[in-house]
Amino acid sequence: MIHARSLTFAYPGAGRPSLKNVTFDVPEGTVLCLCGVNGSGKSTLLSLLAGLYAPASGTLTVAGIASPGKEDKLRGLSALVLQDADLQIIGSTVAEDMLLAFPPGLTDAEETARDMAARFDLAEHWHSPVHTLSYGQKRKLCLAVALLASPALLLLDEPFSGLDYPAIREMRAILANNRKHRLTQIISVHDLEPVIDLADSMVVLHQGEQVLAGTPQEVLDAIPAFGVRQPCSWQRGLGIVPWE
Repeated sequence: MIHARSLTFAYPGAGRPSLKNVTFDVPEGTVLCLCGVNGSGKSTLLSLLAGLYAPASGTLTVAGIASPGKEDKLRGLSALVLQDADLQIIGSTVAEDMLLAFPPGLTDAEETARDMAARFDLAEHWHSPVHTLSYGQKRKLCLAVALLASPALLLLDEPFSGLDYPAIREMRAILANNRKHRLTQIISVHDLEPVIDLADSMVVLHQGEQVLAGTPQEVLDAIPAFGVRQPCSWQRGLGIVPWE
């Protein structure tokens, strides 16, 4: 589904590229874990995949749509969930934020949105002002709104950051259900522990460059050299064990 070849990108005025010669493939219906320390280029790569930027060089093809050139179409098939929910929520209440995901005048918009709110345990907060939600509830709201668009590609930037134990379990259940239904997902993390058992493949970035790529089993032994901690089960020689 995704084919990235020699992707390079630099922000205007930056001293060096934020991404340099990144190459990988993601088959449809699989989960790619994108990892690296802060500032390694993960969020920039997600922005390219979402069609927010065009690569300076190289090519990116998502479901047959190529960039550079068709970023508007990329934006139509992907959904990006930001790390900071407050930057993404635009409605004043849960209801308003979810209904803004639909074109004006759509007759079954509220019914569809309420069904999605129930799936994410937000039904009782339907009329609640968003500022009264917990951090974890805000993250779930952003993910619920993203899924209302029925994206072909779901992009998540640090979805577990700042969540407590129950909220991490809820987020994992949502991502696992997406995987069960063959939704292609790219999950950006710096801590592999909550997501590694869900990943079909990995790409490790370091200072904007792709330094490792492959299955988790192929990559995990080498990640400490790039500042990424191995999962505890891997360190203990137990392989990949689901996070609990």
